[in-house]
Amino acid sequence: MAADEKAQAKGEQAKGKVKKVVGDAVGNESLKGKGHAEESEGDLRAAKEKAKDAVKPK
Repeated sequence: MAADEKAQAKGEQAKGKVKKVVGDAVGNESLKGKGHAEESEGDLRAAKEKAKDAVKPK
């Protein structure tokens, strides 16, 4: 499950980055904003997974 969550976080980060770049390139502020939000969601999901890994007993 954790690997699936990590992969989903990376996917959200990548999709968000693409939307942000495309939105900036074509001058679409809405798309740029959606990309920024999606990238942030991926960052938060990745941080959550890192925190879970840090707390997990070894």
